[in-house]
Amino acid sequence: MKHQSISQKEASACTPIQGRIVPPRRILLVEDNQDIRNLNAEVLADSGYQVDTANDGVSGWKALKARHYDVLITDNTMPGVTGLELIKQLRSEDMSLAVILASGTAPTEELNRNPWLHIDALLPKPYRAADLVKIVGEVLHNSDTSS
Repeated sequence: MKHQSISQKEASACTPIQGRIVPPRRILLVEDNQDIRNLNAEVLADSGYQVDTANDGVSGWKALKARHYDVLITDNTMPGVTGLELIKQLRSEDMSLAVILASGTAPTEELNRNPWLHIDALLPKPYRAADLVKIVGEVLHNSDTSS
């Protein structure tokens, strides 16, 4: 069995479940605005999550192909590959992670035309850090109970 070392901060974020330690949940945060990306990553890390970031959809796709994530949080309006295009890519590859779409304007028409995209939550911008943490917790809880 292969073991992976975790840092002291990660160890403190681990959750004991029925006598075993479960590492923190891994989140990929894709956001082109550096300030929002950095703030959200810090808030989520302080809440016990392991967070990787990408500054656009292309980098986000590379990260999704390279590593397992429990949740994808993506902005929609980004240059190049939009959040919806990124979600279409991951769903067409049968990746089954939870998805939170953060957007100032929800693309409701396109979401209605494409229910197979299975967006777990919409997070309307602007939002508070507490809203982000709450939505992530709810989405993870829902994905745990549906498994």
